[in-house]
This record gives sequence, structure tokens and C-alpha cells, in this order.
Amino acid sequence: MSQDKFKIGIVAPANRIDAEVGEKIAALAARDYGARAEIVVHPQCHLAHGHFAGDDEVRAEAFLDIANDESFDALWWARGGYGTNRIAELVLPYLSETARHKTYLGYSDAGFLLAGLYRAGFPNLAHGPVARDILREGGEAAARRALAFLIDRDPATLEPHVSAEVPSGAFNLTILSHLVGTRLEPDLTDHVLMVEEVSEAMYRIDRAFFHITAAPGIQKIAGLRLGRVSDVTENDPDFAETEEEVAQHWCAVSGIPYLGRADIGHDVANKIVPFGRFNRREPQP
Repeated sequence: MSQDKFKIGIVAPANRIDAEVGEKIAALAARDYGARAEIVVHPQCHLAHGHFAGDDEVRAEAFLDIANDESFDALWWARGGYGTNRIAELVLPYLSETARHKTYLGYSDAGFLLAGLYRAGFPNLAHGPVARDILREGGEAAARRALAFLIDRDPATLEPHVSAEVPSGAFNLTILSHLVGTRLEPDLTDHVLMVEEVSEAMYRIDRAFFHITAAPGIQKIAGLRLGRVSDVTENDPDFAETEEEVAQHWCAVSGIPYLGRADIGHDVANKIVPFGRFNRREPQP
């Protein structure tokens, strides 16, 4: 990895992005970091194969291109969407020792591979903004937060409850519900687990909480924090409970401590949660 420059590779394990994303990220990095930062958008990010940014094999190969290349310091998810789960087990067996020492950043659909990487003992993983967030209203702040974490491991970018003493992890609730019980599920024993959600009806949120809090591995966590639950779709009839009431209910049923709210969500204010204990140099499980 470069000593005089921090090189970030952007990959799209799910859906494609427009060239505008890479252009805006590169311009922002140049303004803020000058020659210290280099942004490389893998050409795969612009491919189209039905719903995906290239077929499963192409997306897996692109991920490995960046992860296994010693010239890159970090791999940054281009965006969420859907598709990372389809390539996770195509990627994990072929990651090199070089890949183990990179920083990986993403959220939403990225949770499938972040989970698998954490299970495999990768130490530098975080739930946080994706590159495409720069296109949202106010998205430059999210991109700056991501770059500050990737390049300088800046503590100001972190969710306020992240700790050097107690390990943490964060996921989109639906993604976590789908990966629990699979070969990707990581060991979150004694972790503070943070979850967020977007564009789901409250009954689906309730069902996902039932599933994750009933899982034996999740019942070993130190406690749960609830991030933002946004754009909740209507229930007919009305569900009549808030997202926090739902989280508190299933935590009480399962014996998991409910610890309050977390400053994460599917939005530009999404703070960064490293997996494991935060360390300025290298977070550890």
C-alpha cells in the first residue's frame, strides 16, 4: 500500500452508478486532501446486467481486484441496493492476506459482505456512507465523513456511542434479518448492536425484530441500539406501535438490553460504526 498517498477503490457489488458519482467524489477528495488521496472507480461500477452492475462473477471479480491489490488502502461500496449477498461466497475464499489489512466501508446491502468479512476476522470494517450518497441533498457531508474516516480514521466521524472498550457492529435491520442463520453471520457476542431501517411497513419491522432477537447468536450481544427508521410505509390497519416500542418489546421478550437510540440511518447524517472496538490505527474484534 502507498506510503505517500491513500488510494481508495470504489466497487459496486450490487447496483451500478453513474459516472457523476466518481467525478464528484474525486473532485471532493482533491479539494480536501490534494495529492494525499487517490480515488479509483472500478469500471465494473458502470456495467449493466439486468438489475445488477454486471453479473455475479463480474461483480465478484471486481471486488477481488481491489481487495487483493496491494496498491489500494481501502475498498468503498459504490452504493447499496441488492446483490452483495449473491457474490459474498464467491469472494470470501479468494481474499488474500493483503485484503485483510484494507479498510472496507459501506452500509445497507453491504452488510452481507461486511458480516462475512467480520466472521473471517477482518479487522478494518465499518458501517457508514457509500459513495453514491454524494448525490443526495446534503450528501457532500456524508462523503466528507466517509473520506475522513477512511483516510485519517477521524473519531469525529463516529456514531457517539462507539467505544474503544466495548465492541460494536451495525446493520440495516432487514439485511441482518436475512443473514442471521447463514454462513455469513458473524459472532457478535458482547457487542453493542446498532440497527436502522428504511421504506418498510411497521409489521415487517416487527417481524424482522422477532427474527433477529430470537436468534441464539444475537441473544449474546451486550445490548441493542436503534438507529433511524425512515420512510415507514403505511399499515392498513394501522400498526399502532412506534419503531422504538417494537424494538423495546422484542428486546424485553428475548432478554436483550435495550440501550436507546443510535445516530445511524439511511440518510446523509449516517454516522460511522466500526466493527469491533474502535482504535485510531486499526479496530480490533
